Amino acid sequence: MKILLTGTAGFIGFHLAQKLLQKKHEIVSIDNINNYYSTSLKIDRLKKLGLSVNEINSIGSTSTDNHVFHKCDLNNRLHLEKIFMENEPDAVCNLAAQAGVRYSLDNPTAYIDSNINGFLNILECCKKFKVKNLSYASSSSVYGLNQNYPFSVKDNVDHPISLYAASKKSNELMAHVYSNLFGLRTTGLRFFTVYGPWGRPDMALFKFVKAALSNSEIEVYNHGKMKRDFTYIDDIVEAVSRVIEFPAEQDNKWNPKKPDPSSSSAPYNVYNIGNSSPVDLMEFIDVIESELKVKITKKFLPLQLGDVPETYANVDNLYERINFTPKITVQEGVKNFIKWYRGYYGY
Repeated sequence: MKILLTGTAGFIGFHLAQKLLQKKHEIVSIDNINNYYSTSLKIDRLKKLGLSVNEINSIGSTSTDNHVFHKCDLNNRLHLEKIFMENEPDAVCNLAAQAGVRYSLDNPTAYIDSNINGFLNILECCKKFKVKNLSYASSSSVYGLNQNYPFSVKDNVDHPISLYAASKKSNELMAHVYSNLFGLRTTGLRFFTVYGPWGRPDMALFKFVKAALSNSEIEVYNHGKMKRDFTYIDDIVEAVSRVIEFPAEQDNKWNPKKPDPSSSSAPYNVYNIGNSSPVDLMEFIDVIESELKVKITKKFLPLQLGDVPETYANVDNLYERINFTPKITVQEGVKNFIKWYRGYYGY
């Protein structure tokens, strides 16, 4: 297929681009390379995909026979429409977004601009240029105040506790409207604490390893009494690549008197993409310390606003639909990240 992929300079987008190219798909990639975190890390990811610095900074450059990159912001509707018109993609995977729960407390407008307005432009372009297959990043954050573990896509998600979570819930609602009105096949991807090589500097593993190697202190929230469904990047992109190849379908058994939130009479699906094996935060830190053979100084703090004590993914419908279950353990994943970090930063 020819797949239009947004957020290619991001952590998940970069790895997904590699996976799709390995599967011999043709990629039309988009990123605005914003400065939410180090642009040099984003540029190095794109260089790893075969782009030169000149190609990254120009518009509409080709790195290989099956990869075209466009530097574009999703809020630039005219530029986005031009890319759709010129490339005629078979499928779209939207991973471009303003990420981060804590950042949303201080910069709410960034989430409306990118995650709401930008996503609307993606939906409108799919509609206008008759693209029938759209998958997009949602988040485990949509579960909000829910403490019914493990989180199921059949659960109600009407109680978000951060604007980031609300923006992702909004994406799911907007997608359903376009599925229902225009037959756009949409699939929401609720990612659970993704980690691995080339990860984001604002994520826990990156911050903890950086602090450990520089003899700095780490901040441990909720006094360490937290669990996260850490999900390794290779498992994430394998699942997403399969979802793209098997787009959403109508559920002919869907009952409007007992509506299932994860499916619809429209071609609409939502999946949890998680490891389904939550790990205590202190155990996660122990794995890092063991791998680095250091003891990290810890500052214990209360639970942060917008944060939740535990995440835990039920992935039954992911297995039923695409026959996939995650495989990478935290021990293996942390080891792989540290090896990359040492190589990339010269430790």
